[in-house]
Amino acid sequence: MSEGREAQPPTSALTTPISTGWRARIDPRRRLSRVRESAVPILQIVVAATGAFVFAEYVLGHSAPLLAATVTVSSLGLARDARPRRVLETVIGMLVGILVAELLLIVAGPGWWQLALALAITLVAARFLSPQPGFAIAAAIQSLIVMVIPAGAPWVRLVDGMVGGVAALLVTALIPRNPRAAEVRDGGALFQAIDSVSRTLAQALRRGDRLRAGRGLEKARALQSLVDRWRESLDSGLAIARISPFLRRQRFDLDRHERIRQSMDLATRNLRVVARRVVYLCDDGVARPVAAEVLREILAVCDVIRDSLDDISLEPVAQASLKAVAARLDPEVLLPGAGFGDQNLIAALRPLAVDLLVASGMPSAEARACVPRI
Repeated sequence: MSEGREAQPPTSALTTPISTGWRARIDPRRRLSRVRESAVPILQIVVAATGAFVFAEYVLGHSAPLLAATVTVSSLGLARDARPRRVLETVIGMLVGILVAELLLIVAGPGWWQLALALAITLVAARFLSPQPGFAIAAAIQSLIVMVIPAGAPWVRLVDGMVGGVAALLVTALIPRNPRAAEVRDGGALFQAIDSVSRTLAQALRRGDRLRAGRGLEKARALQSLVDRWRESLDSGLAIARISPFLRRQRFDLDRHERIRQSMDLATRNLRVVARRVVYLCDDGVARPVAAEVLREILAVCDVIRDSLDDISLEPVAQASLKAVAARLDPEVLLPGAGFGDQNLIAALRPLAVDLLVASGMPSAEARACVPRI
């Protein structure tokens, strides 16, 4: 490739090659990565289930306390969302299933129709309590175990379920999952996608390429799922950090990252507005190098904001870079004599710059004052 020739944009998500050979099928790297990411959840489940079983059998004297172990496994799980509230809600749902089955056994005794009635009531109650299908199935399994497996005394299995629930909540606080690892990774994925959008849109403006502009808009619309994924991991991390004595030092960083995420959520919404205007402008096939350069200058600061997730000292660097660009965002001065559509694009970059300034740690009022009045 010659030095003066522009680098080609990354392949579109619709045309990205997918490896389908035998090497891709047996490649252990993704499998090992999956195991590594689940190491702490696996440890939580093993410790909680074993501890609940031992406590119920050797301390309370219950014979074969199966539910003490199954409740911990079902409530903790391997899901990304490990918020204590979610664990507690799952425990409550399963205890409802156990309670329904115990009541039916006392009132009507064992039998096939009692089993059917217990499952029906449990599933209805679980669907009322939670929108997650897996939640209802887990509660129904606990109810099924109570109805099918005999017990020596009533309410013993309800106590076992409570023991399992307490064990699940204890390991959530005492053996916490690393909240920063997942949320920083999700934040990095968002910033990487924003960089791809900015390069595609800038090249479309530089070349007057309508097709490339449409691809940039398509990428910009896909950003919301990454924002939502980051929000989910941050919510989980913040909830764990509030109850775990070992994660107190991470609360400041998690709160700061949440502030960045909220600003980046607004920034991605404004970026979609910018992308739609780029598509409209590129219909005429005219190159717009000034607008392309300004857009790239604004979004290039996203790399610094991403790095500031690990290093707060980079926030002033991002602010200084953005302030220098924001001060030029006067459509009349930047594009004198240009048409309404071109000046409208520059005007659309102004709220995007403000959102990024707020993401870099600047108060919103001060960020708005950085762009010239028009």
